[in-house]
Order: sequence, then C-alpha cells, then structure tokens
Amino acid sequence: MSKDIILTAEDVINQASQYLSKEDTEFISRAYHYAEEAHKGQFRKSGEPYIIHPIQVAGILVHLELDPETIAGGFLHDVVEDTAVTVEEIATKFNSEVAMLVDGVTKLGKIKYKSKEAQQAENHRKMFIAMAKDIRVILIKLADRLHNMRTLKHLPPEKQRRISNETLEIFSPLAHRLGISTIKWELEDTALRYLNPQQYYRIVHLMKQKRNERENYIDEVMQEVQNQLEEVHIKADFSGRPKHLYSIYRKMVLQNKQFNEIYDLLAVRIIVNSIKDCYAVLGIIHTCWKPMPGRFKDYIAMPKPNLYQSLHTTVIGPKGAPLEVQIRTKEMHEIAEFGIAAHWAYKEGKQINPHKKNSEENLSWFRDILEWQNETHDAEEFMESLKVDLFSDMVYVFTPKGDVIELPAGSVPLDFAYKIHTEIGNQTIGSKINGKMEPLDYQLKNGDIVEVMTSKHSYGPSQDWLKITQTSQAKNKIKQFFKKQRRDENVMKGKEMVEKEVKETGYDPKLVFTPDNIKKVVEKFSFANDEDMYAAVGYQGITAAQIATRLTESIRIKQQKDQNLQETIEGVKSNTLKPATSHKRDSGVRVEGVDNLLVRLSKCCNPVPGDGIVGYITKGRGVSVHRLDCPNIQTDEAKDRILQVEWENTDTQTKHYHVDLEISGYDRRGLLNDVLQAVNETKTNIIAVSGKSDRNKMALIHITILIHNVNHLKKMVDRLKQIKDVYTVERMLQ
Repeated sequence: MSKDIILTAEDVINQASQYLSKEDTEFISRAYHYAEEAHKGQFRKSGEPYIIHPIQVAGILVHLELDPETIAGGFLHDVVEDTAVTVEEIATKFNSEVAMLVDGVTKLGKIKYKSKEAQQAENHRKMFIAMAKDIRVILIKLADRLHNMRTLKHLPPEKQRRISNETLEIFSPLAHRLGISTIKWELEDTALRYLNPQQYYRIVHLMKQKRNERENYIDEVMQEVQNQLEEVHIKADFSGRPKHLYSIYRKMVLQNKQFNEIYDLLAVRIIVNSIKDCYAVLGIIHTCWKPMPGRFKDYIAMPKPNLYQSLHTTVIGPKGAPLEVQIRTKEMHEIAEFGIAAHWAYKEGKQINPHKKNSEENLSWFRDILEWQNETHDAEEFMESLKVDLFSDMVYVFTPKGDVIELPAGSVPLDFAYKIHTEIGNQTIGSKINGKMEPLDYQLKNGDIVEVMTSKHSYGPSQDWLKITQTSQAKNKIKQFFKKQRRDENVMKGKEMVEKEVKETGYDPKLVFTPDNIKKVVEKFSFANDEDMYAAVGYQGITAAQIATRLTESIRIKQQKDQNLQETIEGVKSNTLKPATSHKRDSGVRVEGVDNLLVRLSKCCNPVPGDGIVGYITKGRGVSVHRLDCPNIQTDEAKDRILQVEWENTDTQTKHYHVDLEISGYDRRGLLNDVLQAVNETKTNIIAVSGKSDRNKMALIHITILIHNVNHLKKMVDRLKQIKDVYTVERMLQ
C-alpha cells in the first residue's frame, strides 16, 4: 500500500486473484469496467483520468484483503455522486449489498443547505449512519480519504488545510477506533505536512540526522534478544518500529518537550507464534535489561476497545538509553495493522463473520451512533456529539463486576450511570469510587471501580446534571426526561401496557375501561386527564401495574369472598380498643366495606394523600396504611394480610402529613440556607432538619416537613431541585 506507486486496474485485479476465487475476481473486474465507462471523459485536478482514483481506492481495499462486494464498492464509490448512474442501477447490475455500500459513501448533492458546514455535517451523518449498519462503508471511505490525502498537493492551500483539518478531526480518530494503524498514521502525517509544514519538515530533518546511529543501535538490541531466544528455542521475527511524525509532534506540543527529550523514538517489535511465547520473551527482555517503573502495559490480558493486543515494556537498554519493546503474536500484529479490517478479511471458503460476538462486543460503540441519530435532529449537533463521545481521549473504568466501560476523558459518575442504562441514570442518588463515596461531579480516572447508588423513590434528574455531565448521551437522556418527548408515542405505549396488565390479571377490559372508572383513577393519581396518565406509564413515570391495580380495584372488592380474610377482619374488630370513627377522621383513609376499624398511617413510608396505598392487617392494632411501593409489604406473608383502602379526599388542605426528604448536593456556603428558604417560600412547615458533609464536599441534608397531599409534595420537590448545586431530592423510607 505504498503511496509512491500508482496501481493499474490489472495490478489490483491480479493482487485480488491471489486470495479471491475466479468468480469473485470476474465480479470485481466487471465493477471496474462499469466504473471506467461511467467516468469516461472525467479528469481530476491533477489532470489525470478520473478512473485512476477509484483504482487506487480499490487497491487499498485489496491490500486489506477485503471481500468482493467491498472492492467492487471501491471501484464504484463515486459513480452515483459524479455521474448519471443511480443506486438502483448498481443494485440491478451487481447486487443490493454493493448498492448499499456505494450509497453509504455518496454525498447528499441535491439538497440546499444554509451553509457549507451544515451540508458537510449532513454528509458525515449519512455516512456514519450507513457505517453503523455495515462497517464496510467506512472502510471504503477511509481508503477514499487516504488516496485523496496522497494527492492533496494538486489543490489550493485553503482547501488543503480544510481537508487536512477534517482528516485529523474525523477520519484519523475513526481509523484509530477501528484499529487500522496503517491508515491512521499515514493520514495524520500527511495532514501535519499541510497544516504545519515548518514543524513537519523540521521533524523529518531531525529524524534523518541520527538515523544510521538509531538503526545500528536497534540491530544490536535485536541480535542480543535473538541470541537469548535461540537458547530457549523460541522462534521470532524482529523489526524496528519507526516513530511516526505526527505522534512526535503531539508529544512536543502537548508535553512541551524538545525533540531530544523524546525517548521512545527507538522501539523493537517482536512477533512470536503464541501468547505463551509473548510472556516468555517479556521475561527474557526484563532479564537482559532493567524495566522502567510504570512503563509496562499488558494489552493481551486487557485489549484496547479497538481490538489491539500486545505487550509493551520500556527498559534501560544498552548504553543507558530507554528502549521500547512491543511483543505480540502474528494474529495480533495483523489486527494491530488492519484492525476491524482483519475481521473482514476474505479467505476463500471461509468468510469471517463481521458480526461475531467478540467483534460486536469490542466495537459496540458504533452501534451507539444509531441511538444518537434518533435523539439528535440537527446534523451539526450530531457531529459535535460524535466528536465529543467518539473521538475524544478516553478513560476506562470498571463496574463492580469487573466489566470495562469506556467513556470520554472528563466523564463523571452520571455519565457512567447513563452509559449503563437510562433508568439507572435517572434514579442515581450517589456514587462510590473504589469503595469510597464521591460527589456526582467527580472526574473519573483510568482504572476506577465505579458503583452507582440508585433509588426507585428518586424524583429523577436535576437541571444541574446537564452542567455536570460530559457525554452527549447522558445530556440527551436528561433532556428527554424533562421534555417528555414523543408524547403521542408514550400515550399509545402506556395504554397498551395497562391493557396488557389488566388482561394478564384475568379481568375483562370492557368492564375495567369504563369512563367513570378511568376518571376515578385519573383523579386518584392527580393527572389532568387519561392521556397524561397513559403518557406517564409510557415514559415509566408510573408503572402499568399501579394503574391496573387501581382500575380493577372496585371489581376486586366485589369479588372479595375469602372467608379466612373476613374472619381475620372480625378478629381485629373485636380487639379494637377505640372507636374507628375518630381514627378514620385522623388518618383520612377509609377501609372499603368495613366500619369501626382502627386505621393508622405507617411511619415506615409516611403515605400522603395522592400516594397509591394499601392496608395491612396487624395483630391487635387495627389496619396500618402503607404506600404501594413500601418494601415492608412486599413479602409473601404480608400479601395474605392486605386490604384495599383509599383516601377520603386527596385534595385536602386541612390535614398535615409527615414526609422525610434527603437532599444531596455540592457543599457550598449557603446551601442549607437556600434549602430552608425554598421550603419557606412554599409555606411548608418544618418539623426537623439535619445535615452533614464529607471531605469530598458532598452535602446530605435530611428534612422532615408537613405537607397536605402528593401535589403539595411535588411542588416542594420541584422547588428544591431548582436550587443551585442540588443534585438529588429523594423521599426517604424509615
């Protein structure tokens, strides 16, 4: 894949015939002749016939030993964009697979955009969506970009800089994420040549100055290692690994180093037959020379997300100079050079499945592109999200089970939570890093073990989370929570879920979904109408089971004929010490079908009017009322003592009910004062308040208030969540 050699179509087809069948070779030959006819009379800026470009692109793909459809796509990748040929014609002449690949790399040319940037962003979005469906789209695009960079000298300087910038921002990181180092390095070095020619040629000059000296040094090292390996009968191939110009430039810029301060210009690559030999060679290297502390990396046991595997170590070599050594197997070397393309490599009679489990797991990041596409309607916003989440420096952290999670550098525990699952993110109330409590804005570091604490009683994200989170995925999920997008879809989904729940419990939907029954349940849960109720079920603000339970409540009461339960109720009535009427007035709760029964509100969950509730028959103390989600009534034993109860009036303004809240946030001066002021603004009485903070500036405030009903509580919580630096507001269980 030398950039100095211009291949002919015959060269490409002959090279392809080395690993493709005769039938496949004829297939790509037909694609070449079709492209040649379509591009007849067209020329590039260099003055060459246009067909030379598709030939070189196909040549790069053949060098990667890709399948016939991809190579045909390389020959045909520009015919739809630059000629009168259509995608449908390609599908007819070849097949739908080739047509899909060509369409994926074809720019959008017939739509008018507000700006060139918007058009470019839309082109990129189309390409990435196609890539998420079939990775071969991006392999063709990378080959296309590589040849364009090789011939960039024929374009005006302004265009050279624009294309080089785009290459460094999008295509080079993409090649890195796909593990195709052979393409990545050439793209970066060529882009540097046009963006900063002065530094480029300076580094080239400095590299040449002591080239012979470095080569002699490497030869000496390789001879010493080879002698040692022969003694233990390990066969190995040796090569010196040249440091690429762009990586030297980045070290000089980012680490503020001079050229003579960069020590890993010298590197030896050792390729052996097995993983066992890799570690054996490592032992020999460390026996010969002293390893430098902190410079050993085992990418065999812990591969990089782009499939890269190798052992890296830096030792103090002969003459006291640092020397980097890379040790890998032949298969690892192939993947290091060609990345995901190695998994697409076509072998006659055995075509490797690109979607096999290992590849899918390690490259699952590009599947996220489809999710971003659904969440982002603006192409430029989509590309910005892609650059942040896909191409920025990455940090690798662990779940408590040891799974590796990849996130952009600067990510916080909230980004981790939303990466795992949306509901985990929405219900997050705190985080532990390496077993220690840390604030939600803690910046994650490589190797951190992250544990997210959640609660189903959490009221969801705070607006401040949008400022804390770094990934576009997390920000989009939080925005979705607040905006409650796709209302119609949620309404339909919620209605289906409730109907399914009702049917599964064995009730006739015609008897359950009556206007009066639905209205009653809507009012009980304080929804404005039935659509709001179904929408809440759709976006999981409330469960379908809770709504179904309420809808079937009256039917279940009528069908309640269990004699054992009735006898238990009578036993409770006979042991009641006080008239139930007084307690009924105090609690505001009525037991269906039973009078003169002692009723009290449970202190473990402090139900308030508007909460879904059930009664629990106690021994000698009447009925205690619990919230539906109270863990104390979820046991099998408790289910035998459950009674149906209901609030007398959920809109009451005369009674007061205790509620315990826990507020977490950043421990700044005045935070507690702001919380108390917010409670005062809503004319809410405070019974008790306490607070504490840790050395990580994480504040926890516990407050007990008196509220009238669930609407009053919701207003209170919404007001608290608007306070600056408040992360979560959670209703507590005793």
